[in-house]
Amino acid sequence: IIFQTEEDYIPYPSVHEVLGRCSPFPLILLPQFGGYWIEGTNHEPKDPPETEQPPCSTSHVKLETNSLAKIYRKQFMGKEHFNYYTMDAALGHLVFSMKYDVIGDQEHLRLMLRYTCYFCTQLVCEEVNVDRFYPVLYPKASRLIVTFDEHVISNNFKFGVIYQKFGQTTEEELFGNMDESPAFVEFLEFLGHKIELHDFKGFRGGLDVTHGQTGTESVYTNFHNKEIMFHVSTKLPYTEGDSQQLQRKRHIGNDIVAIVFQEENTPFVPDMIQSNFLHAYVVVQVENACTSNVIYKVSVTARDDVPFFGPALPDPAIFKKGPEFHEFLFTKLINAEYACYKAEKFAKLEERTRSALLETLYEELHINSQSMMGLGGDEDKLENGGGGGGGGFFESFKVLSRSHMSLCCLFISALHDDDYTHLSFGWDSGYSHTRKQIFYLFIYILYLKTAVLVLIFSTNILCHQFHQSTMSCSY
Repeated sequence: IIFQTEEDYIPYPSVHEVLGRCSPFPLILLPQFGGYWIEGTNHEPKDPPETEQPPCSTSHVKLETNSLAKIYRKQFMGKEHFNYYTMDAALGHLVFSMKYDVIGDQEHLRLMLRYTCYFCTQLVCEEVNVDRFYPVLYPKASRLIVTFDEHVISNNFKFGVIYQKFGQTTEEELFGNMDESPAFVEFLEFLGHKIELHDFKGFRGGLDVTHGQTGTESVYTNFHNKEIMFHVSTKLPYTEGDSQQLQRKRHIGNDIVAIVFQEENTPFVPDMIQSNFLHAYVVVQVENACTSNVIYKVSVTARDDVPFFGPALPDPAIFKKGPEFHEFLFTKLINAEYACYKAEKFAKLEERTRSALLETLYEELHINSQSMMGLGGDEDKLENGGGGGGGGFFESFKVLSRSHMSLCCLFISALHDDDYTHLSFGWDSGYSHTRKQIFYLFIYILYLKTAVLVLIFSTNILCHQFHQSTMSCSY
């Protein structure tokens, strides 16, 4: 991996000075004051050509995933486990999941503790300082928890595509391009399908699909079940008299990762485009366009606080047009966006979002668990019974059981007295006496079943209270 920082370049000449020299020029120049790193600076073919290695191996092209966000769905959801919640004075809201596993002949305890900042899957988390965790008694808790865990997972991506012609070194020049050369059209076809925006049903990436305010067409594709919409600079609306082309910059400037397509050899400098969101660029320069031997040179640059992301560029960073480069390029783009989320700006934003969502999860688990026990306030919205009178699920079950038992007792009393005159069911006087006895026998069996059910339920409540007192987690 050729991985260089601004220390390797400062001081260095401006882009105008570089263009005044003999070519070839680098694909990317770092800004005068640094702040970015570059990957892929060697684009000289190996000599002799037959010693070249394949540009990339499929086994080394791997999409980054947030594995922690999927643990609960894979290991807990739909299986017997326990969920708890509590409040830590320093860490804030905590939600804890625990499950017993038997792997081979050994018993294991699988734990998952949700912080404001991250997940903890260790047996001992020294940062936690609470007296106890409270059990979650809400039947739909797993849905709420998995929704929280997976809020960081997205199957939709949007990337900018900027067309840079020879000698263009400013933002106004880049966003001012209106025509598309055959080489650029070929590259766009390589990226995806040209689609009509009007009434488009897939992921639209913020583009207008109703009124045509963001152009009439765009480039869209599906890569490994991930929908990708490209914001192509030349396809976004061009506004006469607007040197900044804000209609175009409004979309591309709000992307996180962008492709810069170079038809000829002109260096791209990351600070050419003023944006608070764009953190990474994949620069692609074409050779032998529209032939059977199309070659793409690639360099990558990103802000200093963006960690390196794979797959690594080969040395030299040259690719032949084909499915291997397609796989490599799209994997690089998606991994670049995931890496950018770790930059300071996006990390702080994600921390605030996660904190708010975790607080909401805590409150929903607490309110609904209290409602199940009949302890919620009148203002709580109870999903498990209680209505206007309150009482929750347990109290509602006891009321229902008492009403069933009272009805059964009424029938049993009539059966023993052999007197049915005070029971009116709309039967006529000719109704079979034997059939009535059979009916009462059925009611008697129902009474016995209800009594057994109440006994079992009461026992479960006592066991749960005992479990609550013995299984409270202490740190």
